[in-house]
Amino acid sequence: MTTDEVLAEVGPRLRRIRQQREVTLAALSEATGISVSTLSRLESGLRRPSLELLLPIAQAHQVPLDELVGAPPVGDPRVRFKPIVRHGRTHWPLTRQPGGLQAFKILEPQRKEEPDPRTHEGYEWLYVLSGRLRLVLGEHDVVLTAGEAAEFDTRVPHWFGSTGEGPVEFLSLFGPQGERMHVRARPRQP
Repeated sequence: MTTDEVLAEVGPRLRRIRQQREVTLAALSEATGISVSTLSRLESGLRRPSLELLLPIAQAHQVPLDELVGAPPVGDPRVRFKPIVRHGRTHWPLTRQPGGLQAFKILEPQRKEEPDPRTHEGYEWLYVLSGRLRLVLGEHDVVLTAGEAAEFDTRVPHWFGSTGEGPVEFLSLFGPQGERMHVRARPRQP
């Protein structure tokens, strides 16, 4: 639908809403401060609707502005990327654009693997949703549980995977070197 078509439907919609509420042009004029002649021209399509005119009308009728202009419904907000399975691990990409910061939801099945640390350019942030995630980072070998996060420079030898005790579901944010993610923690109470 073109802009002109959308605007052409605003006037009849304004009239219909006003009449459904049994409000006269004079009463609407008093409530909005917009002259009766301007309201009449808006409803008949002789005056192009503007934000300055529509906002007080929406407020007077107690309806969202979207209802006055007939805005299309919001599209489906669900992310529908197809999962990718690599080396037995399922990845759901959560970002659309290539390059820059990349986000993934990852499901690692229950399995016991020997860590094979690797290095590459970038910076990574991990957040465990459920299960236990083993992270080998340099000389550290730690287990992260639900609600815990880790961030690291990927030039440090690293590996992460299942502890072998069950599957683990986690989020991974990966960015090129220099794009660091920051987690703000609340200060500890004395």
